[in-house]
Amino acid sequence: MSSPACAAQPSYIVLPRQADAPATVFEFLVGHFTQVTAEQWQQRIIDGKVHWQDGQLIELTTPYRPATRVYYYREVSHEKKIPFAEQILYQDEYKIIVVKPHFLPVTPSGHFVNECLVHRLRIATGIETIAPAHRLDRDTAGVMLMTVQPETRHRYHELFAKGRIHKRYHALAKLTPPLLQQYQQGELVLPYSVTVKNRLQKSTPSFLMQIVEGENNSHSEISLVAVKGDIGLFELSPITGKTHQLRMHMLSLGMPLINDRFYPELQPKTEDDFERPLQLMARSLEFTDPMTNQPHFFEVDGLTKSLQSA
Repeated sequence: MSSPACAAQPSYIVLPRQADAPATVFEFLVGHFTQVTAEQWQQRIIDGKVHWQDGQLIELTTPYRPATRVYYYREVSHEKKIPFAEQILYQDEYKIIVVKPHFLPVTPSGHFVNECLVHRLRIATGIETIAPAHRLDRDTAGVMLMTVQPETRHRYHELFAKGRIHKRYHALAKLTPPLLQQYQQGELVLPYSVTVKNRLQKSTPSFLMQIVEGENNSHSEISLVAVKGDIGLFELSPITGKTHQLRMHMLSLGMPLINDRFYPELQPKTEDDFERPLQLMARSLEFTDPMTNQPHFFEVDGLTKSLQSA
């Protein structure tokens, strides 16, 4: 039997402050990560794969310490290779701008421990401190800002938190019958733009989102910029940054993204179909660097060619 794939870089969890805290770190890990068996956690601890932030190993009897970080190395029985390459667009002492391919996770998640963007970049550059400044779904491709120095990382996080970075996406979706009819009859002038605002919250399973009643907490600007047959090319600008926001906002317009495995209905879990990527790409990033005060604009081709071949 082959040994499981082990992450080259550790993940961590902060032990929460709770009145009914377990006596040991081992008990917490078993109770918190229910998808991993007690026997697996026991073996990881025995093998020296669980430790404190300073590198001191955690043992089976190590007492629970609230508000401290526990580092551990994720394992999977089999890790599939993603047959697409990332591309570095720009690099300096503070940051790396990279194009992430479809299907590749940014950080270890699910069945991927080393086959992720961060690990690939650390190998390619020799920089062990690379970390993402923002999120991008595994299914989504496109331009990402990665930070290099832990000491300055918070300055780049602030760009997103304070709305000082502008992102644009491309997406492909089948037009609604009314919209298609308007276009075919010459009644629709491109670009056709709409504003979408609604309230998003977690659904079931918890990795899905749903639109609910209440005060708006999400905002996107969406424009239809080209049409071929019944397929539209959309340019999307997220003003807020909720999970799956663009996918949900396109769904709310009656135009779910092509090859979306989550919406409008969650598809059965299967192997990745590399011939059918989600038609969503982070096309550009525009911002002023908080460390150098230099303006930056990075852009890739987007999905124009995909529309032409549709």
